[in-house]
Amino acid sequence: MKILIIRFSSIGDIVLTTPVIRCLKKQLPGVEVHYLTKPQFKDLVVNNPYVTRVHILDENFDQMTAKLKAEKFDYIIDLHNNLRTLRLQLALQKKFHRFDKLNFKKWLLVNFNVNLLPQVHIVERYLKTVEFLGVKNDEEGLDYFIPEKDELTTLNGFSLSQPYVAFVIGATHFTKRMPNEKISSLCSKINLPIFLIGGKAEERDGAEIAGAGGSHVHNVCGQLSLNQSASLVKQAAYVISHDTGLMHVAAAFKQPVISVWGNTVPAFGMYPYYGNHKGKNLISEVTGLSCRPCSKIGSSQCPKAHFDCMKKQNEETILHFIKG
Repeated sequence: MKILIIRFSSIGDIVLTTPVIRCLKKQLPGVEVHYLTKPQFKDLVVNNPYVTRVHILDENFDQMTAKLKAEKFDYIIDLHNNLRTLRLQLALQKKFHRFDKLNFKKWLLVNFNVNLLPQVHIVERYLKTVEFLGVKNDEEGLDYFIPEKDELTTLNGFSLSQPYVAFVIGATHFTKRMPNEKISSLCSKINLPIFLIGGKAEERDGAEIAGAGGSHVHNVCGQLSLNQSASLVKQAAYVISHDTGLMHVAAAFKQPVISVWGNTVPAFGMYPYYGNHKGKNLISEVTGLSCRPCSKIGSSQCPKAHFDCMKKQNEETILHFIKG
């Protein structure tokens, strides 16, 4: 049996599909599990031992579909479900088993604060798409596999065997991350070394936060690959993260995660997932704001201009979790 899983992006969404990959491979004898994604996210699945082959979303659509047709897949599991995957279905002439994004219910929550979303994690909903094959959730949580060459033991002269905090400061959208001054204030009160993690886009913010946060705060934004960042997260005593991809990577390693929520809400079903492992985690959010959630993904500015969902984050609750 050959099965193709489709999920084009992004980091967190792809990591959240790993239980589907693992359960298919371990519960269906002899199955080949293939994965189709964008080139920039290949590294998220290419090291996964449960994946037989990774296929890349190609700008040359006809060439790509010809290659996929030649594979003669028995089933196609569409965990992305957009117009591009619909076009693929028409081209491949195969039945797709699609993930329901529940976009209308999300729209109701964002626009009318009416929550009709199921009270289950998105992982459970992803697994529903393969239930017809007799596949069940093994409750083992998420997977992330780091190549040995990307495992870190020291960083900037600091031995990673010592306790430290990994603080993921980035987020795709402005309304999903705390302001720099809020992050600096929090960092200044943490009595452990802190590594600020982010991409090239966060380099300047990281430098500003580290400068204001104290000498124990180290900015490594833009210095590490995704796998190296994952290694740093894997070994941390605590991980603080906004609602972003490395939050799910931390959960894959069963790490203690403090997830900080602004305009998005855990009710969307994408909070840290541990399966049946009792992960120690804290969801930090400002409750009682009628304007939350103001978007299902994020915005470039606060629609109300006050940004209370991030500016009013309770630092003491986070500090108590770390001390505990």
